[in-house]
Amino acid sequence: MTHRQIMEALSGLLLGLFVAILSSTVVSNALPRIISDLDGSQSAYTWVVTSTLLATTVSTPIWGKLADLTSKKLLVQLSLVIFIVGSAAAGLSQNTGMLITFRVVQGLGAGGLTALAQVILASIIPPRERGRYNGYLGAVMALGTIGGPLLGGVIVDTSWLGWRWCFYVGVPFALAALVVLQRTLRLPLVTRDVKVDYLGAVLVAASVSLLLIWVSLAGDNFDWWSWQTIAMVLGALVLAVVFVLVEQRAAEPIIPMHLFRNTTLTLSVVASLAVGTAMFGATVFLSQYFQISRGDSPTSAGVMTLPMIIGLVASSTVVGRLITAYGKWKRFLLLGGVLLIAGLALMGTARADTPYGLLAVYMFLIGCGVGMTMQNLVLAVQNTVPMHELGAASSVVAFFRTLGGAIGVSVLGAVLASKVATYIADGLADLGIKNSGGGSLPNISTLPRPIATVVEDSYGRATGAIFLLAAPIAFVALLAIVFIKEIPLRTAVDGTEEPQPAHSPDSPQSGTAAADTDARAGSSVTTTLDKPGELADGEARADQ
Repeated sequence: MTHRQIMEALSGLLLGLFVAILSSTVVSNALPRIISDLDGSQSAYTWVVTSTLLATTVSTPIWGKLADLTSKKLLVQLSLVIFIVGSAAAGLSQNTGMLITFRVVQGLGAGGLTALAQVILASIIPPRERGRYNGYLGAVMALGTIGGPLLGGVIVDTSWLGWRWCFYVGVPFALAALVVLQRTLRLPLVTRDVKVDYLGAVLVAASVSLLLIWVSLAGDNFDWWSWQTIAMVLGALVLAVVFVLVEQRAAEPIIPMHLFRNTTLTLSVVASLAVGTAMFGATVFLSQYFQISRGDSPTSAGVMTLPMIIGLVASSTVVGRLITAYGKWKRFLLLGGVLLIAGLALMGTARADTPYGLLAVYMFLIGCGVGMTMQNLVLAVQNTVPMHELGAASSVVAFFRTLGGAIGVSVLGAVLASKVATYIADGLADLGIKNSGGGSLPNISTLPRPIATVVEDSYGRATGAIFLLAAPIAFVALLAIVFIKEIPLRTAVDGTEEPQPAHSPDSPQSGTAAADTDARAGSSVTTTLDKPGELADGEARADQ
């Protein structure tokens, strides 16, 4: 396929991904206002974010497995519809409980778009060329990340719209994405007559959910060291062990355990888990920092985070092209890991009165680190697995990245809430005021100036603390990246090319071996055509 044909095929997918990212990030700068209007607490703020990440996490491997079994085009359209329904319903929320529930629905759709975007990209583009298009994917995600907070801030600051339109605004674009997907996306259809491992899906969802619920409630509803903690942690561990046992016996496991024999995948999973924990866990509270600690409006808070997004766009696009040009990827992963650690550590010095110029540099470094690592960890894995396991392998990496994000938001959110409460109590005590706050997010404009100063300083110090905690987590990602072996990128989608002289003995299996593996797995793949972008009659009927 030519570059133009590939971009036409990916246009609807990129639009759908943009809508998902936009609808997800549009609430970031609006959340302080939303939680305040719904009379929610810091815990509710955390769970509005965590619920979506949790649903995305547990659904990602299911979408990935389904992509190996049936029509990828139908699945990505279904995930987009689910996301639309969740977004529209969230706009009708009357309390934080309703909002969190419908954010779960949003997360289920987002899990499909997260998993399927990488799988579909890999199904039509060989690894050697994929860096360039991963750059486009990263740029679209960054564009949605840029536009979302800015648009959300404008909506909240516009009196005749209100925060509910943060959820409604993406619906027309999503409908357009559905139409474009139907007209432009043409894929070979893979069908395998097997059953999805729903028991495994339930077990992994239960294990992860129980762990995150414990993190969210501990220290607030009960002590960190208590019988509730022991029960929840042990329960999560037991469910995780049972999940592994079930997956080892399942005919088509949600997360095939044998994939972890692949050293590249295992190390990439560790790195993705750490990157997700550090990135989501720390940066999701940036908007809250700018609005509460520095007194910026929602619109201004969106503008303030632009350096991080610019770094992400620039690094993912440039590095993607360099990987395609030279076929080398590990050096960029290493550099990205170093930049991410540096940016997080420097943001750990943030306070309410830190000059914005310094914050902009720190956020730019974080953006560059994320842009160089997040997509390319998936690329490294896709380059080493057979075609019939591409969906499962890609979704495993995405699963652990979003799992890390959910854990990071819960853990660092709990740390933030605890430190804010401590700092505010100490600050008010110095003023001779007894702290009788109920835990709701404060509205700085309504507070007396001395108390407002204490609150601003408290949120500034607490935000710096969670970034400082995120830096050593990112260091774990760098350690994992160091041990990933660089394997030359394949030049064909299915690995059927002849080995190049530069290939090592550990290079991906040959086309014959891959074909034999597919045959043993019982997969049925339609025949590709000589004319790129066209389909056989049976394939067109099946996938349309």
